[in-house]
Amino acid sequence: MNARRILLFLTFLLAATVLLQAQPARPLGIRLTVLNPQGIPVSGATIELRDSKASLFKTQVADSNGKADFDKWPSGPFTIVVTGVGYTESRKPISPLAEDATAAWEIRLEPASRSLQDIRVISKKPLIELKPDRTVINLDAGITNTGTTVLEALEKMPGVSVDKDGNISLKGKAGVLVLIDDKPTYLGSTELAALLGGMNASQVNQVELMTNPPARYDASGNSGIINIRTKKNKQKGYNGSVSLSYGQGRYPKSNNSVQLNLRTDKINYFLNYSLNANRNYSDLYALRTYYKSDAQTVASLLEQQSPMRSRGTSHNLRAGMDYTFNKRTSAGLAATGFFLDRRTDAASQAFWMDAGRKLDSVINTSNRNANKWKSGGLSFNLKHVFNARSELTADADVLRYRINGDQFFENAITGTYIEAYTGSLPASINIVSGKADWSYQLNQRTKFDAGWKSSRIHTDNSADYFYRDGTTWQPDLGKTNHFLYTEHIHAFYGNLQSKAGRWSGQAGLRYEMTNYDANQLGNAARKDSSFSRQYNSLFPTAFLSFEADSNHTLTLSAGRRIDRPAFQKLNPFVFIINKYTYQQGNPFYRPQYSWNLEASHSYKGKLVTTASYSVTKDYFSQIFLEDTAGGTIIYTEGNLGRLRNFGLSVSYQLDPAKWWSVSGQAAVNHKKLEGVISKSLKADVTQGNFSLNNQFRFKKGWAAELTGFYVTQSQQDIQEIVEPSGQVSAGLSKPVFKSKATLKFSVRDIFYTQAMKGFTTFQRATESFSFTRDTRVATLSLTWRFGKPFKAARRSSGSAADEIQRVGN
Repeated sequence: MNARRILLFLTFLLAATVLLQAQPARPLGIRLTVLNPQGIPVSGATIELRDSKASLFKTQVADSNGKADFDKWPSGPFTIVVTGVGYTESRKPISPLAEDATAAWEIRLEPASRSLQDIRVISKKPLIELKPDRTVINLDAGITNTGTTVLEALEKMPGVSVDKDGNISLKGKAGVLVLIDDKPTYLGSTELAALLGGMNASQVNQVELMTNPPARYDASGNSGIINIRTKKNKQKGYNGSVSLSYGQGRYPKSNNSVQLNLRTDKINYFLNYSLNANRNYSDLYALRTYYKSDAQTVASLLEQQSPMRSRGTSHNLRAGMDYTFNKRTSAGLAATGFFLDRRTDAASQAFWMDAGRKLDSVINTSNRNANKWKSGGLSFNLKHVFNARSELTADADVLRYRINGDQFFENAITGTYIEAYTGSLPASINIVSGKADWSYQLNQRTKFDAGWKSSRIHTDNSADYFYRDGTTWQPDLGKTNHFLYTEHIHAFYGNLQSKAGRWSGQAGLRYEMTNYDANQLGNAARKDSSFSRQYNSLFPTAFLSFEADSNHTLTLSAGRRIDRPAFQKLNPFVFIINKYTYQQGNPFYRPQYSWNLEASHSYKGKLVTTASYSVTKDYFSQIFLEDTAGGTIIYTEGNLGRLRNFGLSVSYQLDPAKWWSVSGQAAVNHKKLEGVISKSLKADVTQGNFSLNNQFRFKKGWAAELTGFYVTQSQQDIQEIVEPSGQVSAGLSKPVFKSKATLKFSVRDIFYTQAMKGFTTFQRATESFSFTRDTRVATLSLTWRFGKPFKAARRSSGSAADEIQRVGN
């Protein structure tokens, strides 16, 4: 960012602050304080303002001090309705108030007269909640999420798509920062897909989709943030749940989890564990056409059929405790652990043909991959409230990964040719991260936040390859590699938010400084090499909202973001995919920067229309090269030129009947891609992402769901086009055992249409491909809940926020 842009933003920040503060001082309006009979604040109570016709005018949730403020109210007489878990409903009729009135009331809730054992509480969260700054998906509300992994659940979410390599996109834009409980996992796209594929969706409470996060979030994520919030029972006493599921596609799958919680007045223990044992298959078909030097005349063709079968188990553990020292100070300690053991076997054939498709030779390939992952982490958080206006939170995280991969390849032409390779690819990743956030309430309308964050990441990766020479194995020094990498990121931010009448806004500025040192150790065939880099930048964000009336809200947001290359993708070593396709790192990989602008209109919180524009400099892209000597394609990633994206999306929720609710989203993006590989390349692409969910509620607790999504022809990279795909899923649920358990049955991808097909252009070759997986699965699950719900507890966020997806392949 140049000095002019920095000055422009600071001028805007100052002007916005002055304008908001310069508004005529308006009385607070209505302040409500919700207390129990002992005078203790009731946090989480729901306060509704209802007009003379009992129609809902506005609603809020009481904060940790039991308070809620309203700056608007119905013109005539109205009623305040207050409800809270474990309390009876309270109603307070109010006479008409003047427009500039100010009032404050205390409302005391009486405990329910009967114990919760005698009361049957029935509530249902909506599947999708549309909020001004984010979209929230409640996973338990989706019946077809039963027995699925978190990755499979993400694929069905509005605006989210996952490609064949595990790359996640949001509203047609790649470069998403994925957080788990506000914490990164520090994994690249392939490893992140494996982690989310090993997590049971029943472990997750909510998923938040944010396309323009405020400055307190890390600046990573060109298209925004997906925050996965796992379940943690927030209720007093001993309680929990157990989920068991069995799925059958072509192969069986089992996803199971247990959740336990023990809470007293000052201490809260929690544990969340899942065990997944799955068998899968995938079939990859590719037809590659090679051209002569004129790039038009066909020289030869290569047809490859690669069926792959895999089996694996994964264990995922999250446990910890929260402790409340007093009303002002609390702390928490959490531990995480993940273990994955997976093996993949493939037996493929490659058919070489001449330009007339006459068979020249057949190469048979055997391929085995074994992967074992171990990770463990500790997180500590502290919160201290200085007074009614000011509080401080601090977090520290330590995370460690150990990843071991083994490869074996054997290629043979019957009777004339045979070769074999084996490789061992161990990797270790150590991360230490800390942050602190301070919040200060300047007055009733204005709040200021500031914070700091630092992280250190160290990786140690080896690739030891051997080739078979007769009956002995010899080191392949050309492919063998040892790569060391250390990175430091430091960040500071300030954020100001204010409200004046119908206007509300916030403006923030984040500064991030990055430096890294990389060292590729040599061997007898290659010398040592090293490289270092330092860079820093400012990341402004702004948010302005106008509430025209109780039905219409207009919002404008803008921000600048960054995506850093995955750690191992800076390593120039070679990774074998198959005999004719290699993957190689790129030490010249630079970060990409983007400006994002959004304007949206919300109608009753049920219909949200958003127009967006973004421009990305040095955007990330797959780059396919060709080794003309052996017909081998080298796949790498790097920076191209400029990517511009124009987007329009519509999200809606409606209730055609009391027993039927519908939610859906349509997003259309027009992309302009520009870049240079061996020559200048351009692409203009229009693509769409559509999703629809139907929820049905019947008598005696029966419920059903019919959902589906469709993605049109799309293009994330300038050299690769992906054909349309989608799926339809359905599910049925019923409470059993006196509503202490829920039985669910679902079928995912009913018509088996979620195949991935596409076309790739290389320098002097093209390739059409098709990739199918075991996506049509029928699942039966049982969830049993036990314990007595009573009172909510605080849950802290963590310190790590932007390195999640940067551990490469």
